[in-house]
Amino acid sequence: MNAEFIEALDQISREKGIDKEILLEAIETSLVSACKKNFGSTQDIRVIMDRDNGRVTVSVQKTVVEEVSNPNAEISLQEAHEMNHAYEIGDLVYVEVIPKDFGRIAAQTAKQVVVQRIREAERDLIYEQYIHKEKDIVNGIVQRKERRNVMIRLGKTEAILAPNEQVAQEDYVFNERMKVYVLEVKQNPKGPQIFVSRTHPELVKRLFEQEVPEIQNGIVEIKSIAREAGARTKMAVYSNNPDVDPVGACVGQNGTRVNVIVNELRGEKIDIIHWAEDPEEFIAAALSPSKVIDVTVNEEDKSAKVIVPDYQLSLAIGKEGQNARLAAKLTGWRIDIKSETQAKDTDSSINSIVEE
Repeated sequence: MNAEFIEALDQISREKGIDKEILLEAIETSLVSACKKNFGSTQDIRVIMDRDNGRVTVSVQKTVVEEVSNPNAEISLQEAHEMNHAYEIGDLVYVEVIPKDFGRIAAQTAKQVVVQRIREAERDLIYEQYIHKEKDIVNGIVQRKERRNVMIRLGKTEAILAPNEQVAQEDYVFNERMKVYVLEVKQNPKGPQIFVSRTHPELVKRLFEQEVPEIQNGIVEIKSIAREAGARTKMAVYSNNPDVDPVGACVGQNGTRVNVIVNELRGEKIDIIHWAEDPEEFIAAALSPSKVIDVTVNEEDKSAKVIVPDYQLSLAIGKEGQNARLAAKLTGWRIDIKSETQAKDTDSSINSIVEE
């Protein structure tokens, strides 16, 4: 151990962001264990490394006695007085020793400890970096597929995109760049595990927050969002400023803002609607692009009956019921959609029963 070693620790500390004192204390602790293991000592051993020049001092605890019978564990009163006249019989004294082959053992131990601490510190730094990004989006690069998982490179680490978080319509091509939503960060003995998603509705929300300044500064709020990943998203927005159109702010001039997000989502369709406190108005807007003739709500069971023009029925329901399903998720209401003719026929049937 010498000044060059201390300089090397200084450099490692700067490059890896590890406190040098942590490394030095770890080396001292490990040298104590190494001494006991290699030299068979059951005594109390103390190792101190000089923070400036790297000199290592090894001391063994001995008991002050009148006459020494066990040199490994005892020191005479005369020898103790040469160190400090205050020592008396029965006192415990640390005596500096130089174990055989200590230099080689110390060098090996120091190397192992430094390498191990660097690994631990890098794992801790990665964990600290990404634990603060839970529930947020990060940039990643597709690396490879392991079984059904897709491994995404995030800086110096990798994240796991599990099968249920993958969009069925997306092909994850090597070296492809994409944004992912950080679901969870776990600390494991082998390092942090980061789980990400491409299907979570919050991914769309965070993308709009990044792209739309009015959302960043709080003028426009995203009130609710419903998503069927890879196919369609419905998003309800509200403006705290009557002079700012929330839908227009999210769409951008000539669709520039929303198109950036659609491209990131590989062509997923996005419907942006005005949020309204009145449930009838909100439900009617949620069924966009379909036109709505009438909405009747039942507050008790939070259900709504919606009437649309005959020619708009299929549009209101959507392919395989997607539009109606997303509208229900977006509003939190159970929605029953009927065409104008179906509604009249139902009313006629009810009237006939009543008359009978």
